[in-house]
Amino acid sequence: MKIRKAILNDAAQIAKVHVDSWRTTYKDILPDEFLTSLSYEQRTTLWQKNVKEQQVYVVEKSNGKIIGFSVGGKERTGNYDGYDGEIYAIYIFKEYQGKGIGKMLMQPVVENLELEGINSMIVLVLEDNPAKYFYESLGAKKIDTLKIKIADAELNELVYGWDDMSKLLIREVKM
Repeated sequence: MKIRKAILNDAAQIAKVHVDSWRTTYKDILPDEFLTSLSYEQRTTLWQKNVKEQQVYVVEKSNGKIIGFSVGGKERTGNYDGYDGEIYAIYIFKEYQGKGIGKMLMQPVVENLELEGINSMIVLVLEDNPAKYFYESLGAKKIDTLKIKIADAELNELVYGWDDMSKLLIREVKM
């Protein structure tokens, strides 16, 4: 498996990961009608735009199939003093979760933020999403809880933060 920066031609595969991951991750959290209404075409358009404007990374198998992606950048709200970066999304096909790929996908986002002089970051995750345990296992601390609404569902969204994200970097040791 290889992690690389996404290119425009990846948008349709990223959209498939995005839609399918939402359908598996948010089943029993978000209304079924909403999840079934998600469109590959609409998400492809979104990811064509995102790939041009943001730092998007993909993980692909040796056959070129994209099985996950991550995107991040500067913290978007300005509401969290001391937290300047943000993981906007990490999604991986269900069958590849729990194999260390999420950690691999965080690396280029963290490295890019570090290059920009950013040493802290947040991530927002729905309270009922088991991915919160992934972030906790990487040392994230809960710093806020927000009330949000998605498809008429009232949900809690947790804000996790790392005040020193350098601990997340996997640095090669040279002998």
